[in-house]
This record gives sequence, structure tokens and C-alpha cells, in this order.
Amino acid sequence: MPILVITGTGTEVGKTVTTAALAAAALAAGRSVAVLKAAQTGVRPDERGDADEVARLAGAVTTAELARYPDPLAPATAARRAGRAPVRPRDVAEAAAKLATEHDLVLVEGAGGLLVRFDEAGGTLADAAELLRAPVLVVASAGLGTLNTTELTARELRNRGLELLGVVIGSWPGSPDLAMRCNVTDLPDVAGAPLLGALPGGAGALPPADFRTAAPGWLAPRLDGTWEAEAFRASATS
Repeated sequence: MPILVITGTGTEVGKTVTTAALAAAALAAGRSVAVLKAAQTGVRPDERGDADEVARLAGAVTTAELARYPDPLAPATAARRAGRAPVRPRDVAEAAAKLATEHDLVLVEGAGGLLVRFDEAGGTLADAAELLRAPVLVVASAGLGTLNTTELTARELRNRGLELLGVVIGSWPGSPDLAMRCNVTDLPDVAGAPLLGALPGGAGALPPADFRTAAPGWLAPRLDGTWEAEAFRASATS
């Protein structure tokens, strides 16, 4: 798995912090890691982007950002409003493939959900994953509504013949409500793929050293971690 594409079921589901946890766990396992942000929106040139945040939390990763647009919009819309060239799926695939020749693991972080448009032709992160033939990890929210968005994302991946590696809950609260506790059981069913981790709420606010130490415990062994789905499910639903 030299390249892993990370998408979310929507915005603000914990995709960047999950990417940082993946990077930290891989680094702890002795792997070299690159993080590619396909298109960064809503950030000025002098501000830190998502790839920078991953590096701050995870440590010694190579970062790359293909384009940056100031408006917090879908990349295609943000590029049009800025009068700049859009990022195209082939650009993402080519950059990821090059990084994969120099690193053990390349994490490709999308913008928003799987079908958010990158360009005027309707190119998406899903198209980039198809070009790469890379597995996709879906970051989902914990609460009400997540079953629908997760299943829709999973269906689109299956329709395209792409591998859904699994689902990670991007932010798990200290006091989950009934819907959240039930979703722990239901998410793997609607996704047709395993639950591969859950990050505690506020993980991104931890000091970087603490984040790097804790990250493997939030992710399953398939993601270089030690997290156990059954133990988590038992604690979450008890």
C-alpha cells in the first residue's frame, strides 16, 4: 500500500487530523511518509495549510500542495473565482506516483468529500484514485447522519471498482450519544468495509509529542496501529 487516498464523508469530519495520525503511526513503524494535499482552499499564501498541520502533528514527513486558493469553496469554484488554473485528477495522480518512488507511504488528502469537483470538467478525487488504482480510506463523523453519507461514499467507490480500505471515525467524543454508540456497530455494515480506527475528540489540539505517542493507539494494525475494533465497540456500546 504505497499510496493511500484519504477522503471524508463531508467537510469538518476530521480528515486532516486523521491523515496526521496515519502519518505518525507509519513514522513510528519506521516508514518514510509523504503527504500530498491535492487542493488547499480557504487559506491565504501566508497561512498554514492542511499539509503543514499534518507535519506539525506527525513529525518528519515530506509535504506537497498542488494548488492553493483563498476562498473556502470547492476547488473548482475556488480556482474559477481566483482566476487560476485548477488542479486536475491527472496532476494529483502524477504527483502521488512521483512521491511514491521516494517514500514508503504517500497519503493523498482530498478536499471535502469524494466527489467534490477539482476542475470545470468535473474531475474529482475519485478520478485521481482510479488513475492511481489506490485504496481509499473514508473518514466519517460519529453522529446522526453519518450512515447515509458513509454508505453513499462506499457505493460510489464500489461502482468505480475502487478498494475501500475501511472507515475511521474522525472525532469520537468522551460522552457519545445513542446514535453515536449505535453507529459504531452500523458503520461497517453500511460501508461494507471494516472500522479501522477512531480518533478522540480534540486530538488535533494535543501537543505534537503527545499526539505522535498516542496516534498508533487510535488506528488498527492495518494502518500501523494497535487499536482493536472489538474492544472499542464493547466500550462504546456498554
